[in-house]
Amino acid sequence: MSDHLSIKTTEPEVDWAVFIPAVLVVLACAIPLIIFPEAATALMVDTKNTILNNFLWLYLLVAIGAFLFCMWLAFGRYAHVKLGAPDEPPEYSDTHWVAMMFTTAIGASVIAWGFAEPIFYLQTPPMGIEVGSSKSFEWAHMYPLLHWGIIPWAIYALPAVPIAYMLYVKRYPILRISSACDGALPKAGRSQIKTLIDILIVLGIVGGVATSLGLGVPLLSAMLSTLFDVPDSMLIKMTVLTLWTLIFGASVYRGLKAGIKVLADINIVLAVITIVFVLLAGPGVFIMDLTVNSVGLMFSNFISASTWTDPIENGSFPEDWTGFYWAWWLAYTGMVGLFFGRISRGRTIRQLVLGVIGWGTLGTWLFMAVMGGYSLYLELNGTLAVKEILSTQGMSFVNALVIQSLPFGKFTLAVFTLLSIIFYATTIDSSAYVLSSICAKNLRNDAEPKRWNRVAWAILLALITAGILQAGALDAIKAVTVLSSVPMIPIMAILCISLVRWLNQDFGHIARDKELSLAAEDLNSNK
Repeated sequence: MSDHLSIKTTEPEVDWAVFIPAVLVVLACAIPLIIFPEAATALMVDTKNTILNNFLWLYLLVAIGAFLFCMWLAFGRYAHVKLGAPDEPPEYSDTHWVAMMFTTAIGASVIAWGFAEPIFYLQTPPMGIEVGSSKSFEWAHMYPLLHWGIIPWAIYALPAVPIAYMLYVKRYPILRISSACDGALPKAGRSQIKTLIDILIVLGIVGGVATSLGLGVPLLSAMLSTLFDVPDSMLIKMTVLTLWTLIFGASVYRGLKAGIKVLADINIVLAVITIVFVLLAGPGVFIMDLTVNSVGLMFSNFISASTWTDPIENGSFPEDWTGFYWAWWLAYTGMVGLFFGRISRGRTIRQLVLGVIGWGTLGTWLFMAVMGGYSLYLELNGTLAVKEILSTQGMSFVNALVIQSLPFGKFTLAVFTLLSIIFYATTIDSSAYVLSSICAKNLRNDAEPKRWNRVAWAILLALITAGILQAGALDAIKAVTVLSSVPMIPIMAILCISLVRWLNQDFGHIARDKELSLAAEDLNSNK
């Protein structure tokens, strides 16, 4: 029996069939990383290399496929289907919607990578470009725009549509990603398949978020040690992690509107201020010139860069970077899709898809272009030996020392530190909220999961992050992402099939633009 037809109790309960296996797997990953960091890391890195060496082509195809499917949704015959009742206005204003969307999906990862990513590409340029050449600087600035731009946001937009459709057109009262797969799943054994899907999605989210935290804790630790001139240590890292857990535990405890929305609004204001400050206080003209050049370079090489596997030379750039990034975005899709779907009531499919891709890309491009442009300027002019800092001290100190080189160094670093703390709190906040929603039964889409369930996930996320920090290497962080992304590939395919079948059933006979937004009412009266 379909789970949207009957809800026996109004009180949300924990779905132990999802919660217990997911928690056991998380503990089975976290505990060996804490106790045997070297052996566990080596095993994970070997598995990651095996996956990407053999299936890079699949990740690249899935990413391009997600983009093409989103374009069909936005400009195809069902673009005007309204995700809600005919006269229903959007639940959140555009500003709040974009703020929550951006801070949840990206968080401080743009700070963790923004200053450092182009410098990695300077060290090992793609496409056989000569190290240290002017071309290597141009491509080093362009590649982050590819890895944080149109395709990644399409990967995020794709699952949001079937989830919003399930909630606001099909009127499922339950917030579960597996229920958005109903259109593609057979009747026989459906509940068992859905439980498995939910478990896999939970593991994907945990892996994606642990990657963000595995980068974020060292970032904040390096910022604090630079700010207060104290040596960076595991003690600082664990203190940062504990403080974060308390912050997002408290915010999760307060719930979606009270906690996440307020943090998101503060975040966006701070983010805009920092971007404008770096442009005005730094080499603004150089950054704008470089950015316009990079946008042109990205579009003119969009297909070739998005499908480059380096089959003859067999260099590791596509696996190390494009493959890793697509895996990271895929690992996050369960969380982000559910969250975007949940906050997109009252919008059309076109508004949802183009809003996510358009605003998301604009936000990440602004951040990556400005921060990356500033790093490259320092390296190019010899103002700061950024490449040397990356080689000797790692990417977290690249961020801390590059930020400190701006005017009002310590104060600027303090502002970025505050931005990072709130950014990450929002990301983990929404992650714990979504994880607890997936592990809940009878949870209506307007209700909140049990508080202890939300706090439990905040603590579990901190625990697996502690394991990754013990491992200590960027390779270990990347390995967690790739491993957790694998199950999301078939789940994305199932979501696409389910959505297309639902759209054809509900709107196929009246697929003329003007009538589509009127159909939700008819559909529900005919149930």
